[in-house]
Amino acid sequence: MKKKDINIGLIGYSMMGKAHSNAYRAAPFYFDLDVNPVLNTIVGRDPEKIKKSAAKMGWKNHSTDWQDLIDDPSIDVIDISSPNNTHKEIAIRAAEAGKHVFCEKPLSLTLQESKEMLDAVNKHNVLHMVCHNYRFAPAVQYAKKLIAEGRLGKIYHFRATFLQDWLMNPEAPLTWRLQKDISGSGTLGDLGIHIIDLARFLIGEFSEVTGMMDTFIKQRPLGTMTDTLQYETTSNEYGEVTVDDAAAFLARFENGAMGTFEVSRFSAGNRAGNRFEINGEFGSIRWDMENMNNLEVYFTNDEEGLQGFRTINCTEHVHPFAGNYWPAAHILGYEHTFVNIIKTFLDGVAKGESPEPNFKDGVMNQAIVEAVERSSETKSWVSVNDVLQENNIEKQDLIHQL
Repeated sequence: MKKKDINIGLIGYSMMGKAHSNAYRAAPFYFDLDVNPVLNTIVGRDPEKIKKSAAKMGWKNHSTDWQDLIDDPSIDVIDISSPNNTHKEIAIRAAEAGKHVFCEKPLSLTLQESKEMLDAVNKHNVLHMVCHNYRFAPAVQYAKKLIAEGRLGKIYHFRATFLQDWLMNPEAPLTWRLQKDISGSGTLGDLGIHIIDLARFLIGEFSEVTGMMDTFIKQRPLGTMTDTLQYETTSNEYGEVTVDDAAAFLARFENGAMGTFEVSRFSAGNRAGNRFEINGEFGSIRWDMENMNNLEVYFTNDEEGLQGFRTINCTEHVHPFAGNYWPAAHILGYEHTFVNIIKTFLDGVAKGESPEPNFKDGVMNQAIVEAVERSSETKSWVSVNDVLQENNIEKQDLIHQL
């Protein structure tokens, strides 16, 4: 029986557009899907660049106007991989047109905008997912499995960092990620939201936070940056940086665990230092995205003399997703996290379900970001539930069962 075609419309052709395009192409190769994703139309603002990107990435059609995707009755899914300030309008219009939505993180500029997006997909009964791809590294999925099985027992600590160094040069240009009206938040909303999502996925919901934020370089030259973070200054003019360069915060979780979080784009030597450690009553788990196939695990019940962190290379067929790729120890990469999440999304489309993380998670993650921002301003602990209620959002409507 021929599988049902699912026509994809993708908005964005830079780093995330490239990652998503590859994932749609690769998912049917590695996984036995119940639907067939068709790379129908890709959209970008630059006519020449989008034409070249369409040809290179395997898209049948291209356009410079995302409204074309809304108006095209053949498009089933709209994938939003454009800058953050475009997410809300596109997602709501897509939902109104009855199209399913796959959206890059963060979901939007603000918690209120995220709520409007969630309301729209619920009202029009379309499927939705937000792209927190790091959940889908096999090692992270295996960590989740061990925790869910109770192998670590009661969780005491979650500590995480996401450290980069690509902004340390004061002459690095003022790109859209450094402008609040386009990005919504800086390092906290770009990197911090990833480790917030990992914390929620692995150990549970946040209760309250207290944090600090700082901007080290207040002005930067105008310029552009490639999807590999290489930059070019295009003007002698300077503009104001309106977002944070670094943030750190403490958290209390509803299950009693303590959390510590740090994000920065000024951490020399860290290209993508997305790392976490979880400590429980029976052991600990460590993961580092720069060494993403390995999971370090320690169990307190190991006999004396053999106690210590063991390194598990999560490429065996028993590890989530890994068995669909290569023999054990034939290493997976960053791009496979996108293949795995796209596979999960397409499974949801086939079943008529919105897989996690979806727009509910996007709203909750945004609430935590805004709680940290408020804490930085007030120099006090801030309740995540208070932030939600002030935006007329019931926490119980968002949380998932661990």
